[in-house]
Amino acid sequence: MLRLEPRASHSVLAAWLSPLVALLMTVITGTVIFIAMGKDPAATLYIYFLQPLVSASGLSEVAVKAGPLVLIATGLSFGFRAGVWNIGAEGQYILGAIVGGGLAVFFHDSTNALLLPSMLALGIVGGMIWAAIPALLKTRFNANEILVSLMLVYIAELLLVYLVHGPWRNPQGWGFPGTRTFPDAAVLPVFFAQHRLHWGLILALAVPLLAWFLVAKTRFGFRVRLFGSAPLAARHAGVRSTRMIWMTLLIGGGLAGLAGVIEASGTIGQLVPNISPGYGFTAIIVAFLGRLHPLGILLAGVVIAVTYIGGENAQIVAGLPKAVTSLFQGVILFYLLAFDLVTRYRLVFRRARGPEHA
Repeated sequence: MLRLEPRASHSVLAAWLSPLVALLMTVITGTVIFIAMGKDPAATLYIYFLQPLVSASGLSEVAVKAGPLVLIATGLSFGFRAGVWNIGAEGQYILGAIVGGGLAVFFHDSTNALLLPSMLALGIVGGMIWAAIPALLKTRFNANEILVSLMLVYIAELLLVYLVHGPWRNPQGWGFPGTRTFPDAAVLPVFFAQHRLHWGLILALAVPLLAWFLVAKTRFGFRVRLFGSAPLAARHAGVRSTRMIWMTLLIGGGLAGLAGVIEASGTIGQLVPNISPGYGFTAIIVAFLGRLHPLGILLAGVVIAVTYIGGENAQIVAGLPKAVTSLFQGVILFYLLAFDLVTRYRLVFRRARGPEHA
């Protein structure tokens, strides 16, 4: 019978090359898909992968999309390294937007310079509160953090829908769901008047650098890596599992909440029902594509952001369906996990033992 057995050792080079191979195989797969759809593969691939990078407006939009992905994926990487599987970053993202953006809703006439920093801080708190629920249930009742965090996503989405359709709906909004537009004091400034690129990019660049320092240069980072790779050794070294679960989930939730309030303040300027195109789930792909390394996540965030902008361009220019964007992101993850499986495990054939050997 065929069995998967872990390799005695696996190549670090192969682990870092697998994202590049996954991207190459995604392009090949995309070529086949476009041919089957009756599209010119060369022209369509250019629209999808290269056109967003050849103009200032395209690069600006890529950076706007990459920001939330990088922030969320960086937070998730701490938990994934430690073996704590926070799948509900989408809900933590939404709660951060609600809690931080709610301050702008209540003080919609404010010109106070402290409004925006307070919103960012509350966004982090909101995400952390939502992440604290699976942390509490995991550490007190041994509940599965995957299921708990995932179910909380739907609660957060419904809470947002209730607020923007009900008590927070803009009275001058002609009945459309959404809050009042945020005052100028609550909006992140843009770098260029003709583009949407805002100061949230600074945080999206700074957070991975800070995360790299924490992971590579501090005792906390060492304990995270030890807890994920050798839990028993970590326990003997004095690393408390309860504290590690709380810390990694709160970091992931806080950064997801920060991404949510940045999106509400910098890109949209109000709270709306569809505040996220699925950033919290897509960030999982970004985290693994970046090999859970903060600087790798920064590059992976740009790659996945290109698929968002390229997908929008392909809908307009080539008439492709919206689902193609999710298809490409899923294909990237499929190939990435497949190559990880090949590099970490090997297939062995073992003859089944007969009754006489039992």
